[in-house]
Amino acid sequence: MDLVTLDSLIERASDFPPLPMAVVDAGEAYVLEGAREATDAGLLQPVLLGRKPRIEKIAAEIGFSLAEVTLIDAGGEKESASKGVELVAEGQVHGLMKGWIHTDVLMHPVLKHLRTERRVSHVFLAELPAYPKLLYVTDAAINIAPDLKQKAAIVQNAVDLARLLGVPLPKVAALSALEIVKPEIASTIDAACLSKMAQRRQIHHAVVDGPLAFDNAISKDAARIKQIDSDVAGEVDILLAPDLNAGNILAKDLAYLAQATLAGIVVGAKVPIVLPSRSDPPKGRLASCAIAVLMHHLWEQFRRENETQGEPG
Repeated sequence: MDLVTLDSLIERASDFPPLPMAVVDAGEAYVLEGAREATDAGLLQPVLLGRKPRIEKIAAEIGFSLAEVTLIDAGGEKESASKGVELVAEGQVHGLMKGWIHTDVLMHPVLKHLRTERRVSHVFLAELPAYPKLLYVTDAAINIAPDLKQKAAIVQNAVDLARLLGVPLPKVAALSALEIVKPEIASTIDAACLSKMAQRRQIHHAVVDGPLAFDNAISKDAARIKQIDSDVAGEVDILLAPDLNAGNILAKDLAYLAQATLAGIVVGAKVPIVLPSRSDPPKGRLASCAIAVLMHHLWEQFRRENETQGEPG
């Protein structure tokens, strides 16, 4: 199977029709530049929500023609978020993108009205010069201090996303500060339980090992030196952070110190949700939109195939 890269995801998504997506609180230059990039790439059909005069003014300043773009006037963050959720409920859009709005304000109506049977969580995809494949980092944006049950759901979300995007059997490292079970550190106990849950098929279609510290998750040499026998070490696809603080710091460390390009997506809601950052490069923004496109067009087929195999996705 060909190696999955951010460029390959963008190319793959371009084979599908543009995804109607509500850009929530779009009145900011960075937000509109991202929407324009994704529109020009044929990935999105944006619906811009926010203060109409401001959006029109900024769009004119950056040369973004709104002639074929739907623009809906909304008075502020909360109104924009509510209208975005309404558009999803009405079937007018099939995705949401965070604009100039706080994440918690956007997610409040999402969690109230767009939940599914799955837990809502966030996954970063990191492309690094120093690692041979994409790294999935979860959760760095939604779940603050997940317990064991919630971590299992977060892992399953990331596993299913990785499989959807072309990783047949994802390898998951449940991270902690060290690689032995130490009762005083709760994340080591959770990690060990997650490893056993995967062995017992409570987590499907993945190899999970933990607790693993970051060095022996990412490096076979580090694992060998510490005499760790692991099928995940040095070949990890998914890094499960013990909490949001650790996940967020890890993702930003990868971006700023290891030259990673990050793409990200919220999974588990009725539609994919993109939470871009001002610091995201164009490739990262496009890849995030591409992931949303692929989720929308491929998820139902993926789910049916998993049901046919007798295991939930």
